[in-house]
Amino acid sequence: MDADDKVRNYIDTHTPLLLDRLSEWVRIPSVAGVPERKHHLTRSANWLAGELRGTGFPTTEIWEGAEGPAVFAEWSEAPDAPTILIYSHHDVRAVKDENWDQTSPFDPVLRDGRLYGRGTSDAKGQVMAHVWGIRAHLDATGRTAPAVNLKLIVEGEEEAGSPGLADLLEAHRDRLAADAVVFSDTLLWRAGHPAICTSIRGMLGAHIEVYGPLTDVHSGAVSGTAPNPAIELGRLLARLHDQKGRITFPGFYDDVEEISQRRRAELAALPFDPEDWLERSHTRSIMGEEGYTVLERLWERPALEVVALAAGDPIGVMRAAVPSMASTDISIRTVGGQKVKDVADQVRRWVDETIGDDYGYELSLDTETAQEFYRTPENRVLECLSLAMVKGFQAQEVGRMGNAGGGPADLLSSALNVPVVFFGTGLVEDNWHDSDESARVDILKAGAATLAFLWAELGREEPGRRD
Repeated sequence: MDADDKVRNYIDTHTPLLLDRLSEWVRIPSVAGVPERKHHLTRSANWLAGELRGTGFPTTEIWEGAEGPAVFAEWSEAPDAPTILIYSHHDVRAVKDENWDQTSPFDPVLRDGRLYGRGTSDAKGQVMAHVWGIRAHLDATGRTAPAVNLKLIVEGEEEAGSPGLADLLEAHRDRLAADAVVFSDTLLWRAGHPAICTSIRGMLGAHIEVYGPLTDVHSGAVSGTAPNPAIELGRLLARLHDQKGRITFPGFYDDVEEISQRRRAELAALPFDPEDWLERSHTRSIMGEEGYTVLERLWERPALEVVALAAGDPIGVMRAAVPSMASTDISIRTVGGQKVKDVADQVRRWVDETIGDDYGYELSLDTETAQEFYRTPENRVLECLSLAMVKGFQAQEVGRMGNAGGGPADLLSSALNVPVVFFGTGLVEDNWHDSDESARVDILKAGAATLAFLWAELGREEPGRRD
């Protein structure tokens, strides 16, 4: 049995244990942004630190963040090999238990090749792929330490926008020094067609409150004469896009980079079927900016979504009153060429010019937790990952893709002055941030195998390198 078969055999043999350990971790409700759950973030961090020690990491530490603890680990016993920093997170999104049908969110269950539970895919499952990839690498090679130097930082506040990550990076800059970052909080394209993510969109959040009457007022007393903030907010939202699906902030597209021919070809090479996409994404229909393919819209063009909307009496008994306030939360995704600061200024101008004089308003922009667009440059880790994915997924070839969401990739790259390479084990049908989140077991296994092959590939002597 050669080394590659040994990796696969080890993972196959230990799959029940992998799922058992992941299930135990998922049972810890490490929900971000919920005060009564905060102590569970500490429990989750301690659980992971123990798991990493059990894997063999000689150094594991808990670093306190702004809203949740991060886990740091290091295993550096290969002085002539590169050093890789693995990034991911152990906090999870809030849940609505009543919307889950397969199981309760923190009571994981294995069904039809999927493990259901909050965090199984985003991103505890991705971290566990790393854990078992390292174990498989050691078993197949007979090594007592990885062929490369490995460091991990698994933060506990990514779902809250990583408010403390910049300070952690600054405080521990020397401890986190590496040749590259492997960022594991992304999606794959399809189970049967793996692709490497090479870009991630930026993100800026905005909260708008529109004010009408000084208090909620009985509509029978003032109907027809009072300013209704729900109507004004509806008018505002209706003007966010033009007839061609383009965002209407002044100057918004001035700095947007055109998609290169190479990138267009990479995305066009991915198998795409509209019906398959609608089934996997649960999106009912395809919309967006005219003149671009679905994959170009997802990964290379900016986007704006309304993610929350409230006014009047959305729940409970209706009072038949004109509401005094209506509010919305907006998520803006940026792309190459754009800077969050410039987009924030465009939003301020647009809101100020668009809301009627008969209304008051307040605009809040999450510039402190905003994230910039990032694209991976060509580098040796990316080349080795491509080879590793071919073996890990037993595929003929590996494509290139992007990530429609955001993440602190640009922050990691700029703070540590290294390239960021993406590798995740999620799929769009895993229902991130939604009910019945799950991870495909075969994808977790292929991911773990890929990572085992990656460390072996990176540990080989570089072509042309001299001692």
